[in-house]
Amino acid sequence: MKNRWLIAASTMGVHASIGSVYAYSVFKKPLLAENGWQPSQTTWAFSLAILVLGLSAAFLGPWVERKGPRLSGQIAAVCYASGLALSGLAVELGALWMFYLGYGVIAGVGLGLGYICPVATLVKWFPDRRGLATGLAVMGFGFGALFASKVFVFLINQWGIPWTFGFAAIVYFLIMMTSASYLAPPPEDWSPVGADGAADSKRVVRKDPVQLTVKEALRTRRFYFLWFMLFINVTCGIAVISSASPMSQQIANLTPQAAATMVGLMGLFNGLGRIGWSSLSDYLGRPGTFGLFCFLQLGIFWALPSLSNPLAFQVAVCVVISCYGGAFALMPAFIGDVFGVKQLSAILGYLLTSWAAAGIVGPLLSAYVYERTQSYSMSLYIFGSAFVVGGILAWVMNRESKRLQLVAAGEIE
Repeated sequence: MKNRWLIAASTMGVHASIGSVYAYSVFKKPLLAENGWQPSQTTWAFSLAILVLGLSAAFLGPWVERKGPRLSGQIAAVCYASGLALSGLAVELGALWMFYLGYGVIAGVGLGLGYICPVATLVKWFPDRRGLATGLAVMGFGFGALFASKVFVFLINQWGIPWTFGFAAIVYFLIMMTSASYLAPPPEDWSPVGADGAADSKRVVRKDPVQLTVKEALRTRRFYFLWFMLFINVTCGIAVISSASPMSQQIANLTPQAAATMVGLMGLFNGLGRIGWSSLSDYLGRPGTFGLFCFLQLGIFWALPSLSNPLAFQVAVCVVISCYGGAFALMPAFIGDVFGVKQLSAILGYLLTSWAAAGIVGPLLSAYVYERTQSYSMSLYIFGSAFVVGGILAWVMNRESKRLQLVAAGEIE
């Protein structure tokens, strides 16, 4: 019997490695100086990686369920590391198409596989603490960029971009392969009660009301409610992330140095929000926690245009980013609550297509509105209004969750 806390540590190892993709911004200016690529060209490499993440997670989710987390995690390690290595070679040769292939496509497949396989496994090991489990998993994704960005900046200055990519490929390959080798699902009908000692035996494990396959889940309205809930939260959050520095300078008059510090704090709150909000959801429930996201962010987005006080502005942005990260931790546990864990990897993969869509819609819509108005106020009002819809969907999902419990108990049909 494997130790479920070591499973959690292994999951964090995989996610901390692939989370380095959020540190891509530190490569942008060096890439412009190295090969003369345009800003839009380097930006598309990151957008392509996130798009392929979502698509590969969706299409390979059923395969992950069949092959298991160990093999899936090891293939993710090969794809992500080889993609980084090819990216370094592309920079050395000045081949932009090769850079897209390496960083955007091959590494993107590694991101998709590496994201879904350990999270789905960890949820099955923690039926009594689903929120905590998913928070631990994706917290690594949030913190991965925080540490990687500083290391990458140092290595770029010392060795250059190609060798930095090569070094990252070797390190992340070793971490991911080692972590993936310990991943395994629990035995069938396994329960933590009495398995890990007296502390766990005191916890109540609620039985899932349903156990659906991915095909069955896609035929329910619950799946599409969850899809749009995640899409709204990520679209609004990633719009703030993509323009945080210039927005803070325009609205709160932050200096460029202070804005850069705020961006670093955003990475910290991204990680803390993943573990904090998901753990809270074990007590408030998943619909209630997401409803709280919407309530807080509705007020913050509408207030941000007038928050000229630098401290108040930064606190507000950090709360938004904590909710952005918290939604990613919430969704795997949410899936387990309303669909069961039978094919959680596959269902999560299809749900992550909302991330891919939001990664394109959020920054583009924010940039479009700014170009027309030369102000961030209108885009903030638009994004804030979207949380009204998110709150309604959270309320509907709360009713759906209660109905499922009553059906499972035989009280209604």
